[in-house]
Amino acid sequence: MTDDLISKKELLDLTGISYGQLYRWKRKNLIPEEWFIRKSSYTGQETFFPKQQILPRIDKIIHMKEGLSLDELADVFSPSLGEVEMSAQQLLDRNIVSLASLELLTEAGREQSLYGLEQIMMLYVLERLLMSGDITRQEGSLLIEVMSDHYYRFRDRASELLLIRKMGVPTFMLVGAGAELYFDQGVKVVLRITLATFMEELKLKLGNV
Repeated sequence: MTDDLISKKELLDLTGISYGQLYRWKRKNLIPEEWFIRKSSYTGQETFFPKQQILPRIDKIIHMKEGLSLDELADVFSPSLGEVEMSAQQLLDRNIVSLASLELLTEAGREQSLYGLEQIMMLYVLERLLMSGDITRQEGSLLIEVMSDHYYRFRDRASELLLIRKMGVPTFMLVGAGAELYFDQGVKVVLRITLATFMEELKLKLGNV
């Protein structure tokens, strides 16, 4: 089995949670239905999960469930922030972005008086990746373009952001979560991140729970 997947038995053993907890969290939409992947094995049908997504999610649930109800946790992990509008100053005051990110947005000609869901999410991702050193300013400008133009298409479904390079030339892509992608030789996948993780962090910062 690919290293990207973990079996249900391995998951329960590794995390210490019970079968009942796992499926209760599924019913409460804390764990997405699409993460339960049924595959044939030598014992018959077995359930697997995307390892890089399920392990951090369970860790968050375990550490957050003491202070929040399951319904409140489900709101944190839902893919939508609802109707949100904030000014640049409000985003600065909430430590969602820095002046550096807003300046890059202005240089790209994308500044607005008020920012909605897609723009706030784009700015938060830009800020995180710039501050971590994962992308350059030039790549940040490309990220602004692709997320401003296309992120709205994924409002109701999970998505991933990819940064690829060929011969040193960077390109960003937005794809459905878990999509299989194939590239020609010479293409290097520099970054592949699940945007739901950033959405969860953003919701907590905005105090929506």
